[in-house]
Formats: sequence, C-alpha cells, structure tokens
Amino acid sequence: MRHLKKGRSLGSDASHSKAIMRSLALALLVNERIKTTERRAKEIRGFVDRIITWGKRGDVHSRRLIIAALGGEKKVINPATGKQDLEMSYRVIHDIAPRYAEREGGYTRILKLGPRKGDNASMVIMELVE
Repeated sequence: MRHLKKGRSLGSDASHSKAIMRSLALALLVNERIKTTERRAKEIRGFVDRIITWGKRGDVHSRRLIIAALGGEKKVINPATGKQDLEMSYRVIHDIAPRYAEREGGYTRILKLGPRKGDNASMVIMELVE
C-alpha cells in the first residue's frame, strides 16, 4: 500500500523514481528542453521550479540545497561545445535564475506531442520559459 507516499511512482521503486527525477531535472537545466513522457514531466515540474527558486536566492544555503537536490556536485558535458561545463549549481545561480528575477514561479512549459509509437505513452516537450 502507498500510504503517505508522495508523488507518482513512475513505474518503479522510490530510489529509481528519485534517480529519474534527478536525471531529468539535470538534463532540463543543461539543455533547457527535453522530450519525455507527460507523467514524468508533470512530476519533475515542481522539482525544477524549486531548484530555480533556490537559485534566485543565491546564498550559500541555496547552493547547498541545489547540490543536494541534483545528487552531488558534478561537472556536466555542454552539448554545444562537447567540453565539461561549469558546476550545475553555479550555472543555475548565475545563468538560469537571473532570467526569472521578475517571475514569481512557473519556470517550465509543457507542450504535448501526442502518443509515442510502440507503447502509446503521451509524449511532451518540456522546456524552460523565456
């Protein structure tokens, strides 16, 4: 039974769902646009919004919360250059969050694509709002 279990199960146990959320959130913050299922996109929407809100505060505590939420500080590969990029918490605080200084929330957008061929799962594009 799922008593007091928060969120969607995403078809797996809690540790795997947590890993999926971290992975998708990191991919969204790096690429600013991902293609995934509607169920997963709706689940990570609040997670990503919370990370960007911490980035808007920009203090040491917020940086540590971002690092913890994304599963530790890792350097990421920049898809444009193919080289290792800045640490993700630095990028959230200095590159992504300042774009949303005047915005109170709702930093992501979900655009529906239709069903996936094969298993008929509803696919979406999730992107950061400009």
